[in-house]
Amino acid sequence: MKKTGYFYAIAISCIIIAVSFAAAKPVRDCRCNGIHLSGRVKEVNSHADFKVQVVNSHADIEVQKVKHHSNRCGDWYFVDTHANFTVQFVNSHADFKIKIR
Repeated sequence: MKKTGYFYAIAISCIIIAVSFAAAKPVRDCRCNGIHLSGRVKEVNSHADFKVQVVNSHADIEVQKVKHHSNRCGDWYFVDTHANFTVQFVNSHADFKIKIR
């Protein structure tokens, strides 16, 4: 009987840990994988730092396209060279989702 209780305790612990990892947000404190999500951004077709999906609701971060470099969270200044990070726009399997404001 004790073995069964022990088994259930381990199973429930594993489920709780799995759910907590699944619920973890990819963007925290305006960072993803240690990269601050503001500043100079380059759009690429492959080998991007991040794959992003544009959505109307349930976004991980709101993004505003700006005309000058800014360090404010979500302000993206699109450039061709010297980017802080690169993005590839996708329709599914994104690293995080953005809403354009």
